[in-house]
Amino acid sequence: MTERTVNLATGRGAQTHSGAAARDLTHTLALLYPPSGANRDYPPVQLAFVGGVAETATTYGYDLLLTPCKSGKDPAFRRMVSERRVDGVIVMEVRREDDRIQHLTEAAFPFVAIGRNSGTDGVGWVDLDFAGLANGCVRHLAELGHRRIAFVNKSEQIVNSGYGYALLGNEGYTEAMQEMELTARAYPSGDNVGAGEDVVERILQDDPATTSLVVMNEAALEGIYRGLTRHGRSVPRDFSVVGVAASRWAEQVSPPLTAAEIPAKEMSRIGVDLMVERLTSPASSPRHVLLKPLITLRASTGPCRPVLDSEPELELELEAEFPDLDF
Repeated sequence: MTERTVNLATGRGAQTHSGAAARDLTHTLALLYPPSGANRDYPPVQLAFVGGVAETATTYGYDLLLTPCKSGKDPAFRRMVSERRVDGVIVMEVRREDDRIQHLTEAAFPFVAIGRNSGTDGVGWVDLDFAGLANGCVRHLAELGHRRIAFVNKSEQIVNSGYGYALLGNEGYTEAMQEMELTARAYPSGDNVGAGEDVVERILQDDPATTSLVVMNEAALEGIYRGLTRHGRSVPRDFSVVGVAASRWAEQVSPPLTAAEIPAKEMSRIGVDLMVERLTSPASSPRHVLLKPLITLRASTGPCRPVLDSEPELELELEAEFPDLDF
């Protein structure tokens, strides 16, 4: 069942497992969160989640153990589970096929997820409706008259690794394009300025008539804007950009990005709430929370202005309207 959560009214402070002896408790939660940066570091959006989980865990009297384990085969992960070094686990960067979730399920270890796949159906999870948001971004551009709409996703490594948000975003974009009988063109991009510039180069080489982008890679935004400027495309006068991005990213580019918010703090809070519910009421039905933030209109989208040099049909139409006259 999908519902929105509220703060728990009771149970603040250290919590205990039902039926567990006090000596078995660690009063610690683990956050399984592999870094997504190219240098195996945590970009700002990930740090926002870490901070949000730590802050909420503290209000319940829990310490937080951050571990970058991305595989159930990782020795540190195996030790943590087999030796019960924590009371519960919050799993992030969930992949379609994720052996961490499989191992936790087989070990009957308490866990919840920020993200989801088929393996999380029986546990609590909170996620963002990435497919719905990408679909909505396409439709916003289409309402402005855009028909050549490209999609900029996360890096090729993240997409190929099966990270849920990257796959769901691509699915939502593709579905919307197909429903409107438009040609879908999706591109992976690294999480840095240079990668953003490069992806614009590829997009405009493939189709110089492209007039808009849906962006699911906030770290590439600055480079995307630079690439468009280099190609003489002014945002939003003759090129529109919309995306899914935390407000700090959306508002630091110029013009500010029209975007659906990534509510890291709210998702972190809900994730910890669900974890505490799992520990205090293990027999209760798990809750699934799917967040659908609205798209905030800023200044990066506008009516479509086709690229004259790349629109044969438009050129023919103009020639018919203003024929050459012989005197």
